[in-house]
Amino acid sequence: MALTEHEHLGFSYNTEREKLKIPEYGRTLQQMVDYCVTIEDRDERNRAARRIIDVMGEINPHLRNVPDFQHKLWDQLFIMSDFRLDIDSPFPIPTRETFAAPPDRLDYPPVLDKYRYYGHYIRSLIEVACAMEPGDRREALLIAIAKHMKKSYLAWNKDSVEDGVIFAHLEELSGGRVDIEALKSHLPGGEIGTLNPQGIPVQKKRFAQNGQRQKQQGKASRKGSGNGNK
Repeated sequence: MALTEHEHLGFSYNTEREKLKIPEYGRTLQQMVDYCVTIEDRDERNRAARRIIDVMGEINPHLRNVPDFQHKLWDQLFIMSDFRLDIDSPFPIPTRETFAAPPDRLDYPPVLDKYRYYGHYIRSLIEVACAMEPGDRREALLIAIAKHMKKSYLAWNKDSVEDGVIFAHLEELSGGRVDIEALKSHLPGGEIGTLNPQGIPVQKKRFAQNGQRQKQQGKASRKGSGNGNK
């Protein structure tokens, strides 16, 4: 059989070689694995495999603190050997079928068909509150839920909303298990109140006091300035 031009000149190109199983380890390490497979003595083959694992670990020093790092290296060693390596592994020996199997399907939460702007988190909190024994802690949680429901509603609809709408939604989402009238009795004036963008209740009274204090300070400053001019 006639030699190709590259073979005749002694050149060897990666494009003409077998595709690497795990390219990031390079062809030299792949050749080490291929040689390890051909070693007949089992003890020597085990020693060679452990040396290869050490080299693989040096190539990925940033992964040393990753859980199951060693397990991952041994799995990669078997993959690079095309699952032909017969050695004593400290971990269960994987098979080709192990990696060919499709991953387990992820369970996503169902799509909300109504009031989706409240999200799953608020609904979960409502369930937690309904399961609690009646008392101050339950009422405090329900008040927090109502406030966040109002915040979520305003963030989604960009419009004002009556507290009655939020109370009606809370009653519906709880399946009637929340006593709305009892909840109102624990709210100042029976109102949910206003929330700033951070979800912190706005304390209008404190702001009014601060404004009054600033006015008094301004008057005192002007009075002092007037006395000095005299």
